[in-house]
Amino acid sequence: MSIASQEALKQLDRIVALGYPDVADMSAEAFRALARPLISALDNSDLGSNILLVPTRELVSPESLISRTSINRMAGFTTMPPRDIASFLPQDGFEPPEGPFYLVIDPHTGTAYVNREPDVARKLIDSDERLPLTLEEGLAIATQHPDWLVEKNGFNLLGSRSADGRAPSIWMSQNAPRLGAVWPNSRHTWLGNAYCRSRCGVSLFHWA
Repeated sequence: MSIASQEALKQLDRIVALGYPDVADMSAEAFRALARPLISALDNSDLGSNILLVPTRELVSPESLISRTSINRMAGFTTMPPRDIASFLPQDGFEPPEGPFYLVIDPHTGTAYVNREPDVARKLIDSDERLPLTLEEGLAIATQHPDWLVEKNGFNLLGSRSADGRAPSIWMSQNAPRLGAVWPNSRHTWLGNAYCRSRCGVSLFHWA
């Protein structure tokens, strides 16, 4: 197995242990089988370990996932109703590749864009030829790398927006991960604006 396929399998093991198959209303084996083609395709890649395995919202609904994150046994939480969370949809150009799972390559919490208004940060991310992360991808960071919230910063997820213009955010609150939202002109010293280099799906790594 390559470094990338080993990392993806480790991440799959984690979300299975956290009960993602229950969220998807299927057995653990059936859930794993959906990720198998993508993980197998990674055997011939040289992507390394800086990847995120992301299930699409068609497989697991994002509103159920923040409570499955934790830091020092403190479970993640949100004060937003489920319908609000479901309203944060990927923006044009940032839709996930086809398939129940896909990969995010070189994810980052956006340290370089801390304390920037979301609309300003979005322009900077574009000019740096990076891609803003979506809600699902931010939840994957909080699930697989909760230490990033403590050691780096919380982050906005500018690849997703609700109809009223808000973007989802994840940060530390009460010693636990918290899912919230920010307005396009708001800025916070503790929030970066998360990004990645690219996304790819199983169809022979069609890069997005």
